[in-house]
Amino acid sequence: MKFLILVFVFFSSISSQAKWESKDKATLKKELTPMQYKVTQESATEQPFKNEYWDNHRDGIYVDVTTGEPLFSSLDKYDSGTGWPSFTKGINDTNLNTKLDLDLGMPRTEVRSKSGNSHLGHVFNDGPKEKGGKRFCINSASLKFIPLEEMEKKGYGEYIRLFKNR
Repeated sequence: MKFLILVFVFFSSISSQAKWESKDKATLKKELTPMQYKVTQESATEQPFKNEYWDNHRDGIYVDVTTGEPLFSSLDKYDSGTGWPSFTKGINDTNLNTKLDLDLGMPRTEVRSKSGNSHLGHVFNDGPKEKGGKRFCINSASLKFIPLEEMEKKGYGEYIRLFKNR
C-alpha cells in the first residue's frame, strides 16, 4: 500500500510539473498578441489604466498567459491607484521568481513566472502594511483571468478552496 501511495505521489508531481511547460519563442509569437509577447518575452510594460485587468473585481485566479501556471488570486488583489493590477502576494510561494532589475538606472525587483519565465512586472515594498507590505505591480498582458465559476472546468479546481471561507 505504501508503495502505491509513493508511486501516485511521484507521478502526480511529474504531471503537475509538466502541466505548466514553457513554449518556444516561435510558438509564443503565434499564440500571443503583440503586447502579450512584448511584455512576457521582452520585459515591456503596458500602459496604466488601459489594460484588461487593472479594474477587474471578479472572483477568480490569474494565471501566466504563456503556460497557464497559477500566479495570483483575486482575494489578494487591491486598487493601488497605479493603473496596473496589484496584489499583496502570489497564489503560493513557488510559482514566482524575482530578480534584480537595473534597466531604469535604479534598483527594482522584477517578478517572473517560474515555469514560463515570463516577465510579469515588479514587486515593491509600498503595499498595504497589514497584508505584509508588498505590492506586486503586474502587467495585465502577462496574465489570463480564470473566473471562479470556470475554475473547476478549466483544471484549477484545487484553488476553489481559497474562496470557501469568504
